[in-house]
Amino acid sequence: MRVISGSARGTKLAALPGEDITRPTVDRVKEGMFSALQFILPGAKVLDLFAGSGQLGIEALSRGAASCVFVDQDRGAVRIVEQNCRAAGVQAQSQIRNTRADTFLASCGEQFHVVLLDPPYRHDTLAQILPQVARVTAPGGTVLCESELAASLPDECEGLCKKKQYRYGTVLVTRYEKEREE
Repeated sequence: MRVISGSARGTKLAALPGEDITRPTVDRVKEGMFSALQFILPGAKVLDLFAGSGQLGIEALSRGAASCVFVDQDRGAVRIVEQNCRAAGVQAQSQIRNTRADTFLASCGEQFHVVLLDPPYRHDTLAQILPQVARVTAPGGTVLCESELAASLPDECEGLCKKKQYRYGTVLVTRYEKEREE
């Protein structure tokens, strides 16, 4: 697993062994996700929820995002995110939180331009957490959700509108955009 583009391109990233806590996003899926974000990443505030190894948030920082908040409830995953941020040279733009996603969202007073969601598969987590994610997504912001193909996701949720879905083998990436305020 590596950073595929930007200032940290080629940096090797560590992951926890096994797939019970983290499931690294394959390069082909990651490249597709970030192609969809290329014009909005420079200067963006990013939230990497269910961070795992932190590879999605680190990729965003490498491609010009201003800052990223990484959230994971697993202490081992948080240590890996810290290690990977140091390796990629992005620790100054990173905040790392060791807490549950719903707990973080409930107390979060910030808004993010980009939210990256890659929760554990087959638990219906995305559909459950999208209303809270909508609250912290800035008007005009983008939410990218990685899931299994069978995931049931709403077309609209609290101002988030499903814009496109991308299929990569057994992986589905869903793009939501938050309505702009008038």
